[in-house]
Amino acid sequence: MDRNRTVLVTGAARGIGRAIATAFAADGDRVALHYASRREEAEEALGALAGSGHVLVQGDISTPDGAAAVVAAAVEALGPLDVLVNNAALNVEHPLDRTTFEDWQDAWRRTVDVNLLGTAHVTYCAARNMIEHEIRGRIVNVGSRGAFKGEPDHPAYGATKAAVHALGQSLAVSLALHGITVASVAPGFVATERVADRISATIEEQSPFGRVAAPEEIAAAVKYLASPEAVWSSGAVLDVNGASYLR
Repeated sequence: MDRNRTVLVTGAARGIGRAIATAFAADGDRVALHYASRREEAEEALGALAGSGHVLVQGDISTPDGAAAVVAAAVEALGPLDVLVNNAALNVEHPLDRTTFEDWQDAWRRTVDVNLLGTAHVTYCAARNMIEHEIRGRIVNVGSRGAFKGEPDHPAYGATKAAVHALGQSLAVSLALHGITVASVAPGFVATERVADRISATIEEQSPFGRVAAPEEIAAAVKYLASPEAVWSSGAVLDVNGASYLR
């Protein structure tokens, strides 16, 4: 694939998603920066992107219609998609021993709707667009170390990220027939606004480097998996956790 690709990044208003959008834009790609509700932060992220031709796409991927609309808006603005990065995710605390059954059900429904079904539906629409236009596209999912290490206070998050990894591997096999690659990254803790209150010396010491990741380090891994050189990494789940968890 040539440079100046069209790239849709979901959940890109801040944190890892914003760093991913920034990395692609810096390479000359045109980015559709998706957000759900953080309009002001999304506009700030868009304004900071290098180059031109980038767009904002607002939408709720937790519903099938919303997911389809996000992809349709990106295609309408940029043209057929070359790259999809599934980054949007919900992570709500719901430890079993301290959560009511009603709240437990709510946490699972909302997390599955965004993290798993949202990812699946956005991927379906983007991949069909790539197939229709005979594009050897790249799909990269942002998973999590928690899929392997466990998330005791956020079990739905860990479970859905494990499912996203499995989804990516299944689609890597089926979409190879169309020249489309699918891979995932599995970050550990990353220094973002969302988890700032959870990062402590104990968390930093999980890695022998004595720190957590910068968003740009996750973006670099995503950009590699979306590159022409990474075809043979299709189906991979790349750990990006600073040796904080080895499997």
